[in-house]
Amino acid sequence: MRIATAAATAAIVLAASVALVGCQPEPSPGGAATPTPMPSATTSATPSATTEAPSPSPEPTEQPAASIVPGACEDAYSAAMLAQLNGAIPPLNDPGITMVSTQNVDLLEMLDGATTLRCTWGSPSETGISTNITAVDTAQGADILATLESAGFACQVLAGGTICTMEERGITQDDLEYAFGESHFVGDGGWVTTNWLNTDITGYTEDIVASLWG
Repeated sequence: MRIATAAATAAIVLAASVALVGCQPEPSPGGAATPTPMPSATTSATPSATTEAPSPSPEPTEQPAASIVPGACEDAYSAAMLAQLNGAIPPLNDPGITMVSTQNVDLLEMLDGATTLRCTWGSPSETGISTNITAVDTAQGADILATLESAGFACQVLAGGTICTMEERGITQDDLEYAFGESHFVGDGGWVTTNWLNTDITGYTEDIVASLWG
């Protein structure tokens, strides 16, 4: 994995970031729905003219789909990707990393208050990765994709969902190479958003998608 430093760009990106510390998913509002108990099976005689007919059995309550948000960051990656990241850009979840997972203000507002898991890679420096794995419904997913497309992200189909990316590369006034960008995946019930700085994330989002959506 190629890592290039760019101090000037890092200062700009990190200054625009909002501090998000920790890696624990926020509690889902309201909790899971409780299924309606089915009545016990009984045998009854055919009702007579003076016998009240039994009421119809209630329909079982539909259970909500399991949240796509994993319980820990380690569960978001394949074993191979986890080993690669630990070797190339450690540590996982350094508390000093304040880089947010997107620079888009509208998308940051969508993340605020959502059920999400934040995972970062690297220490405070000119390189890093910041990712949020967030539970979203169909309407929210459509809003996210519309925002990404209007912001100029390149989008394509991936694993039954949509992946959108953007990146910028160049050379600073000090003749140092820099690179930064974002990768977003919107799939059934979830949204993976990643902001990266001066590191190669080839296959990174795809690995999370394969791990969580199969």
